[in-house]
Amino acid sequence: MDQATVRERSLTYHLALATCRDGHGNRNLFNELMHAVYVGWFLQRSGYGNEPVEQFKTAEYAVEEVLARAQASNEWILTEDAVLAFERLLALHDSQLAVAPLHKVIEAERRLKHFLAGTASSPIAETH
Repeated sequence: MDQATVRERSLTYHLALATCRDGHGNRNLFNELMHAVYVGWFLQRSGYGNEPVEQFKTAEYAVEEVLARAQASNEWILTEDAVLAFERLLALHDSQLAVAPLHKVIEAERRLKHFLAGTASSPIAETH
């Protein structure tokens, strides 16, 4: 993946997190964050990364909570714990985009599209 595209993607995700951290989020920005988390998960499953599954689940659960809260009160803000999880996962994703071959990133994007077209609630394995 060329460096300009990597920087553009990274900037998009980090700006989304900064906006959501400050309480100015919306559904589209949270979708951007989850896009990074899920593609990061698929890339990690392909050998690019070693974050604990709990980090991914923390981010996922945090967005579910935000969506429920936004439905009731139109408040779109992440808790500090969730922000920390997203910071770690975005750092992981930045490093993945810097080293993973383009075909692996394309495959991760394809897997995300397949998940989104299905009925599963999450592509991330539950922790026990």
